[in-house]
Amino acid sequence: MTPKPDSNPADEISADDIASVVASLEPDQLISEKEKHHCPRRRLSRTEMVIFWALRFYLVFMFGVVVYQILTSAR
Repeated sequence: MTPKPDSNPADEISADDIASVVASLEPDQLISEKEKHHCPRRRLSRTEMVIFWALRFYLVFMFGVVVYQILTSAR
């Protein structure tokens, strides 16, 4: 497959090509390549932060409920 003169070579790379390259890398090579192309954390909106904090509180509450149920059923 010859690239077109006005096209970007990265446009010609398929997902199968990328998968085969990643599969052939050694673990240390893969880690060093991932560090070169680090993607920073996304900034969350206020609504998203509230939702995630609510989920955290719910998780802690439900963990307490499960522990309580285990302790009361063990008696």
